[in-house]
Amino acid sequence: MIIERLSQEHRNIEKLLTVLERELQIFDRGDRPDYEVIGAVISYFELYPEVYHHPQEDPVFAKLKIRDPGAAAKVGDLALEHQRGAERLRRVAHAVDGVLADRELLRQDVHAIIHDFIEHERRHIMMEDRDFFPAALKALEPQDWTEVASAMTNPEDPLFSEAAEETFDALRERILQLEHEAEAERHQSSSSASR
Repeated sequence: MIIERLSQEHRNIEKLLTVLERELQIFDRGDRPDYEVIGAVISYFELYPEVYHHPQEDPVFAKLKIRDPGAAAKVGDLALEHQRGAERLRRVAHAVDGVLADRELLRQDVHAIIHDFIEHERRHIMMEDRDFFPAALKALEPQDWTEVASAMTNPEDPLFSEAAEETFDALRERILQLEHEAEAERHQSSSSASR
């Protein structure tokens, strides 16, 4: 089911937002976060929502606009929301690049940019889970779902292949592994420092 897959993707995205938030807390304490982890999360967000997740949502939303314009209006301008999310992500990437290049940046500015991205992504996901997905499940007819599914599984489209899904799964797992290793390393260095 398309909505189930999109909901699962939201849970996966939330895990990565939590990883980013943890690294931001380390940055806020004045310690050095793991920039490899942060870079991997940014790369994931540059690719996954834009190239994979949003193109699956768009045809569902287009059908919702036809079947229930009122519900679609409540969801709002999904394309604009996604575009703004991409702009926020570019600001995050630029801020992190600035920190790594030792440019003069205020810590609170870097915090605000990353925090803003995390909060907006969470609100966006919550809105889709609360308003968009239930409205689509209620309003779309079986033939709509068939049309949406067949549009997504176009055999010439490598984007929606199982290989693409496996690649993103592997990337997500790698990010979570990097975060786990960074946490273990930080724990080890803090316990050896306290001896």
